[in-house]
Amino acid sequence: MTERLLVTAGMIWFPRGALKSDEAGLMLRKLAAAAVMLAVVPLALFNSNGDADAATALAPQPGNFTGYGFDACTAPASASMAAWLKSSPYRAAGIYFGGVNRGCTQKNLTASWVREQVTRGWRLIPLYVGPQASCTTLTSKRVKIDNTKAAAQGRATADDAIRQAGALGLSKESILIYDMEAYRTDDAACRAGVLNFMSAWTARLHDAGYFSGYYSSTSSGIRDQVAVYTQPGYVRPDYVDFARWDQVVTVADTDIPAGYWQPKRRMKQYRGDHRETWGGVTINIDNDYLDVARLPGNKLSDFNRNGWSDVLARTSATGNLYAYPGNGTVLTESARLKVGVHASANALLRMDLNRDGYVDMIARTKAGAVYFYPGLSSGKFGKRKQLYKNFKHMRELTAIGDFNKDGYPDLLAVQSSNGNIYLYPGQKGTKFGKRKVLAYGNWTTRSEFTGVGDFDRDGLPDLVMKVTSTGDLYLYRGRAGGFHPGVKIGSAKGLRDMLGVGDFDRDGYTDLVAVRSATGDLMLFKGNGKTLSAGVRLATGYKGRSPLF
Repeated sequence: MTERLLVTAGMIWFPRGALKSDEAGLMLRKLAAAAVMLAVVPLALFNSNGDADAATALAPQPGNFTGYGFDACTAPASASMAAWLKSSPYRAAGIYFGGVNRGCTQKNLTASWVREQVTRGWRLIPLYVGPQASCTTLTSKRVKIDNTKAAAQGRATADDAIRQAGALGLSKESILIYDMEAYRTDDAACRAGVLNFMSAWTARLHDAGYFSGYYSSTSSGIRDQVAVYTQPGYVRPDYVDFARWDQVVTVADTDIPAGYWQPKRRMKQYRGDHRETWGGVTINIDNDYLDVARLPGNKLSDFNRNGWSDVLARTSATGNLYAYPGNGTVLTESARLKVGVHASANALLRMDLNRDGYVDMIARTKAGAVYFYPGLSSGKFGKRKQLYKNFKHMRELTAIGDFNKDGYPDLLAVQSSNGNIYLYPGQKGTKFGKRKVLAYGNWTTRSEFTGVGDFDRDGLPDLVMKVTSTGDLYLYRGRAGGFHPGVKIGSAKGLRDMLGVGDFDRDGYTDLVAVRSATGDLMLFKGNGKTLSAGVRLATGYKGRSPLF
């Protein structure tokens, strides 16, 4: 950082001799805080009725917001917040809701205070001041990251943040921002510790349905996050909050590439510690500017309903079906959930056919019968209902989404005898209506059909398939009554079980996954609306798993 004072959340670093005596006194008062030991709580407890009731009472914070904000070391009194809401230009306020290194007491910061401010119209910016880098530039005694146990420490710290956020009524999909103060850049072990800590923190927040934010210096913490932004397997924060005290109101910055954390994933602290008076009330604040929005949801592929795409797969040897939860970057093998047994099925696909908000399953047996299995709130499937007695003459059964735009999900399939593609429209009563030809011709030369949602973002569902002989992958953009001509978007040579997995990383574009046949690696191919990126490994061990759905 340049020679200037940097202040956050009761955490202050400064160049030698930069402070006047009165400023030093203010700094000491900010740094006087009692350490709070981490409370590690199993994630299951976050879904208890008490926390769930509190969490659902308020909209996620700060939600969709572009404008001015401020943060103060201590949450101001309710009357002060009311005066500032009426008179100041600010509509967002930072709250330091937890962490072992949090500065200042928080006598005002209660669930009722949070509810009152949000109800009044404030957007809240939740900030958490946990363990700092082992090479932090802060001179006072701090709880620091243990670089040998950084990932475990990051998960435990996230558990505490989730518990604290829930206790205040901060709902899922709120952004919980980690405050990581500046640290030295000449210590490789320290840097690795910070990155491992933050990757685990973010993954754990995703498990619980929260978004991850990250506050730090552009010269250390932000710079290091930029360096690993595209690193396979790294779970990067969803939002960044960076300090640059140039008093320029913008979220653009030369140290952050234009395409990173965009659109609407940035905050800037553009002015530091000073006093402002509005409505007759004076508060010591830092100035912030926010340009943020909630990440797009992913209902179809979100089996465990935490906001992130999951993958379902069958273990070939046993017929067991498992759901493998995703966190936006990887799939978690250890958290898999057994959801059924279907050894006799030769086609499996998922859709919300009964439109109750839970993912349903369509299965075809080797004998040709097609069944509907309703998804349950328990994460399992309910009693089956037969849809067709014999569907053996159809191949490439595909969940294509609401293709005819009538509000019901539809089924697409190719007839083996004539090669035509047919649409089976979903209807009320969990059934499919009379089929309609979508495309004539010899589509039997193509395989690995998969619905990819609205890949090109024109409002219509699209279809991806592989030319079996060459492995070339084609996108067929949906149009009223059919498809536009196919456009090559990549190669699927050596890949099997192509699956449209929705917006896996929640960047606004739908993605695909597939299994690399030779290795059994599960690969993610990110979409950008026109083509697919190079594959990134999500998980291993898929040689004996097929199909994916």
